[in-house]
Amino acid sequence: MLRRIVIERGRRVSAADLRPAGTGIDAEVLGVAQRIIDEVRARGDAALRELTQQLDHAAVEDLRVSEAEIEAAVASVDERLRRALSEAAWAIEDFHRRQVQQSWFTTGENGVVLGQMVTPLRRVGIYVPGGRARYPSSVLMNAIPAIVAGVEEIAMVVPPAPDGTVDPHTLAAAAEAGVMEIYKVGGAQAIAALAYGTETIPRVDKITGPGNAYVTAAKKLVMGEVGIDMLAGPSEVLIVADETAEPLLVAIDLMAQAEHDPRAATFLVTTDPELPDAVEEAIRGLLEDSPRADVITRALEDNGVAVVCPDIDVALEVANEVAPEHLELQVDSPFELLGRVRNAGAVFLGPWTPESVGDYVAGPNHVLPTGGTARFSSPLSVDDFVKKTSVISYTLEGLYADGAAVMEIASAEGLAAHAGAVGLRLALAEHFFEDEGGDEGGGS
Repeated sequence: MLRRIVIERGRRVSAADLRPAGTGIDAEVLGVAQRIIDEVRARGDAALRELTQQLDHAAVEDLRVSEAEIEAAVASVDERLRRALSEAAWAIEDFHRRQVQQSWFTTGENGVVLGQMVTPLRRVGIYVPGGRARYPSSVLMNAIPAIVAGVEEIAMVVPPAPDGTVDPHTLAAAAEAGVMEIYKVGGAQAIAALAYGTETIPRVDKITGPGNAYVTAAKKLVMGEVGIDMLAGPSEVLIVADETAEPLLVAIDLMAQAEHDPRAATFLVTTDPELPDAVEEAIRGLLEDSPRADVITRALEDNGVAVVCPDIDVALEVANEVAPEHLELQVDSPFELLGRVRNAGAVFLGPWTPESVGDYVAGPNHVLPTGGTARFSSPLSVDDFVKKTSVISYTLEGLYADGAAVMEIASAEGLAAHAGAVGLRLALAEHFFEDEGGDEGGGS
């Protein structure tokens, strides 16, 4: 079921040896996404309705979800789920409030003021998968950091079901987060609408949220016209396990990731050569009661890997090389290894911390870098919904202090006007003080 790799001592394994092939954006998918974007830019709402009928098999006249629809959806959702969403929303808000950065300023001895302004984006769009899927958790994870950051307007897009409705669980989550601007449109056409605007949907400054391959392709194509969070690929988990790991828990955590999508990637990296067989046996037993057994089986067979390492040092090297979206440390002393984790979207420590708590109620964001991009990317956060502006104010004394260095570097780069912008000011100051017969204040 899981492809096996045994690493001998001294052998190095690259991420290319472990990751499934062909995880990038297909050129044909990019081409389709570009045609959809062009269509929406040219014809606006009319194109959105036609594409929604063609691709989602839903006839939608009013693109915006009405307040009455939202209220009805909330009323139809089980009270236990509403309480769970409220609990998750509180935890997510509490975690993300700790990420908020303030503007700051500092004044030097010569009166120079330097600083950084932190300003919320004015308007953002969040994409939430829909249609046959329901992901109320994605609503909370995208909307709440934006709200905490101070974003003024949040527009949510979600594909409708064939009957033209939006899943009530998704709408209930939106209401819990306080998002009331919701549109019944998905796919690449929704990304185009957010990026360029239509008669009904005003354009946004940034788009966040995961979607299918066409959504990801569209985000790639509009990047630069608007900001995006990341180009999300198939979900993935890597479990580092030693001889203390419980095979049943390893098995269910691999299955939890595999049930997302047949393309989901699962990695078991272990120092116990007997563990892969025990885990596979546990998986076979658990699959008997799984409603998504077909999806899980395909994902594990196509994209599942078991790597046997000679020691924990090599296991951690493998984990850092793969740079997984989710990293579980099911080992004897996980906190002792945490400082050696360099590349991971989120780390889950110990046997009582399944990845699913991070997906829903722990508080940290579940929108995480995939496909090895945890080498250089971070989870979605409040920082994604603000921009930072540098502030600089010089006094004459400060310009006297730094001017010579500025002119020297500008001259070396052949930029005479850059040097002149300083030199002229200093010359004018000298002239002014000579005319006034006063002190030059700082000297040259």
